[in-house]
Amino acid sequence: MLQSMQAPLFFGLIAAFVTTVALIAVAARGDWSERHSGLFALAAGGMLVTLSLLHITPEAFALSRHAPALILTGFLGGLMISFLIRVIFPESGEAGQAAAVTPVMAVALHSFIDGIIYSVTFAASFSSGVYAALSLLLHKFPEGIIAFAILRRHGISNRRAFLLAFLAAAVTTPLGVIASSPFMYGLGPEMVGNLFAISAGLLLYVATGPLMEPLKEEPPLRSFLALGAGVTIAVLIASLPVHGPDHSPHDGPWRVGDHIDERA
Repeated sequence: MLQSMQAPLFFGLIAAFVTTVALIAVAARGDWSERHSGLFALAAGGMLVTLSLLHITPEAFALSRHAPALILTGFLGGLMISFLIRVIFPESGEAGQAAAVTPVMAVALHSFIDGIIYSVTFAASFSSGVYAALSLLLHKFPEGIIAFAILRRHGISNRRAFLLAFLAAAVTTPLGVIASSPFMYGLGPEMVGNLFAISAGLLLYVATGPLMEPLKEEPPLRSFLALGAGVTIAVLIASLPVHGPDHSPHDGPWRVGDHIDERA
């Protein structure tokens, strides 16, 4: 099993490194990032909703016939968790920081699922694993920025935000590889699609809810520019040609992007 873990774990560690580089880049300017945390949050929201709609949600629909219901479940689940947190911490000094739990948890879940996908696709074949890894690596840099922006937005110190974002967005990917490797040959495309769908719902809640709160505080022009910058970056990331050529499900093993109904 250790030998079969080498390739996915290697790419999982690369993903963690890319996320860490992003965190270092934003944390190095701690005071500056704190002053502009609202704009960072809006840019992160633009990136997150765009990547969710252009990348994560289409993959979920391609792989799972239950995607619509599970996306809705993830969205409502995020809303419910956020509501429960507000009930547990009503108007207390910890309420602001506690509000960061739901969005950061959503980022951590998605990052963990990335690790599972590495394991599953490398179990199918080395080439399919490389295609999936390259595709998923693209959003690891903004993922680190998103997690950091969420935490700073909710009043968490620069050092603590870096540590928590590192745990949520970087460590979880290789952890997903390690946790899923013993079961990777039993996880089919539909199960991965189900996980993608729940993740997409949670991330859409985060993008349209907590990350959009600064719209009430920031000047309209600056808010529009921050959102536009986030959307533009995400569109460029999603447009890069690293997904590989179209792959017929009868030509070889499954990888991310193959449709579940074609495998039936």
